[in-house]
Amino acid sequence: MGARQSGARCKDKGPPGRGFLRGRQKFSPWDDALLSGRDPRCLLKRGLRHVSFSLVTKGMTDAPDFLWSLSEVQKLNLSHNQLRALPPEVGKLTRLVVLNLCGNRLKTLPREVSLLQSLKVLFVHMNCLTELPAELSACRNLEVLSLSHNFLSQLPASLADLSRLRKLNLSHNRFAHIPVCVFSLRELDFLHVGSNRLESIAESIQCLASLQIFIAESNNIHTFPYSLCLLTSLELLNLNNNDIQTLPEELYLLRRLARIAWNPMDKGLHISHNPLSKPLPELLEGGLEMLFSYLKDKKHT
Repeated sequence: MGARQSGARCKDKGPPGRGFLRGRQKFSPWDDALLSGRDPRCLLKRGLRHVSFSLVTKGMTDAPDFLWSLSEVQKLNLSHNQLRALPPEVGKLTRLVVLNLCGNRLKTLPREVSLLQSLKVLFVHMNCLTELPAELSACRNLEVLSLSHNFLSQLPASLADLSRLRKLNLSHNRFAHIPVCVFSLRELDFLHVGSNRLESIAESIQCLASLQIFIAESNNIHTFPYSLCLLTSLELLNLNNNDIQTLPEELYLLRRLARIAWNPMDKGLHISHNPLSKPLPELLEGGLEMLFSYLKDKKHT
């Protein structure tokens, strides 16, 4: 049912909405503008699988107070506003499965996110995050975490407890190394650490045996580590725009890399814009099989 139909149906009820407003002690401008005397549940969208609520691109600096009474909501989208903080009351929304906060001005998250035990997807990219609360590790059902385009240089060690996390985006931050806690996330199949300040990739990367996509482009990585060659599930490996001069002889172990990839969206090996020593640039032009053959021969000579 569309939001207009739902709102119209709730308007007919009249008195319950006005009763809700009379009972409030505190009343923000956004409550007035959005509710206009209605019960806030009128704004919920009830889909086949989820109850959702969306306030996108409203220019809000604070979330409306009535939100925290919507205990039914499972998908909450507050993206592309001007939110500077998320209040502790967010912990009341214990049925949340998806929380989208991207495109705001958040510097951290409240510790009460630990109460969101059903949360599976958290988008906080394009904010001003400088830290994350250690309590985020209590969201044990989290599967997708997007933290790109922030000011993060470290993660809480406790995030190693997010044992169900499958997709993690740390790109466009200030990491000098991949946080140690990441290597404990054994279910990860997607890891993006591009556009940071990395100069190396720790040997512990080999612990992430489920990785299918690993992106570390636009850093200052000097060495292609042997340990990457042990991630035999990789289908996309992007090391473009680094400072890599040589390739490991064991690269041929990555048999799921289908090609030398030039389009950013293609699966395969992305290794362009590196100062590769000869004859590697010429071999790349010949394709992945030619490169693999050369490295195998080199290994056995």
